[in-house]
Amino acid sequence: MAGVKGIILDSSVLLASDDGDVNGDAVIRPGADYLLRKLCYSKIPTGISHEQGLSSPKECLLQKMARIYSCTILCLSREDDISSAVARIWEDKGGSYLHVVSSCGKDLCYKGNSSGWVKVIVGPTDRKSSYDAEYVAAPGVSTLFIHKLEELPLLICHLSKKAMGKEALTVGYVMKPSREEDFAKKPGLLTSCCILQRGAFPLCPTQNGLIFLPLNYELPISAQLQLVDAVLHKATDEILAVDMGSPESGDKVTFTNQLQELQRYVKCQLDCSVIDPFDNIFPILDRLKIQQILTGLGTLNIQGRFKIRAPYFLKANSEVNQVLSFPGIMREYLIEKEEYFNVHPTLLFLCYYDRVADC
Repeated sequence: MAGVKGIILDSSVLLASDDGDVNGDAVIRPGADYLLRKLCYSKIPTGISHEQGLSSPKECLLQKMARIYSCTILCLSREDDISSAVARIWEDKGGSYLHVVSSCGKDLCYKGNSSGWVKVIVGPTDRKSSYDAEYVAAPGVSTLFIHKLEELPLLICHLSKKAMGKEALTVGYVMKPSREEDFAKKPGLLTSCCILQRGAFPLCPTQNGLIFLPLNYELPISAQLQLVDAVLHKATDEILAVDMGSPESGDKVTFTNQLQELQRYVKCQLDCSVIDPFDNIFPILDRLKIQQILTGLGTLNIQGRFKIRAPYFLKANSEVNQVLSFPGIMREYLIEKEEYFNVHPTLLFLCYYDRVADC
């Protein structure tokens, strides 16, 4: 499955220009951290290139970013063969390399970057972004354009889908950064460096043709959904308020404006499926409903197996005067932080306890 086999980010797209900087400090460009984090999760080899003679503060900043996001550093001169340099560090799995440069560095050209290389120019342009569904590249084109660094994952997805054809199935996902990082890390490994990762949502196509595209609320959602076949969400990350007293299920939960926009556009995309429909969130917000579901475990009759049952519980509408045996757990009635919900505090608790004699 051909597609994007490696990415080289020129220092010009990661570091802010020196214009107006009297101290000569090295400053990272807006969107660079976002991009590097997504590429770190992507399972696509990524490198950072810079020319010789770069100032010490800038070189140190690039090395720091490379260390955090598991990138390779390449120090190149115009006479160096970039293809040979890349071949020494990365396995050739077929496909194209992307050389990403800023609009001010669009004339940057290394030896050996003609065959199998695509230059991606980042910056203001009158052209449509090359990931746009309406953009049609001429045969053999070797230069593509995007407006922002944050658009690069969309371009990568677009190129992979184009290379794979009908074999590709793209899943667009949205969740808070900390949850995405948990999915990326290998279980049991505590590290601030993403080099140890299981890659739960790789942008690089899997063996069965799955592509996982991170959706970005800062970019037009409609254009992003044109690239995806299904949407995977974690809607509980985007709850603003819950009113369990509302008779209409759709009015019980108030989501962020971004998620509401995503819901509207998904409804318009008839060929885009939702993994775990949004309405399925309502039962899992209510611990009492969860408990009622779990009580059905006791009716399962599996011969020769351990019997599983839900813990005994008591809904506390006021102060609990009953004597409960230990161990006991008191949990919020609704599954989120109390301040998010329009519910009186005395209605927020379920008491779980165990009767030792029945164990």
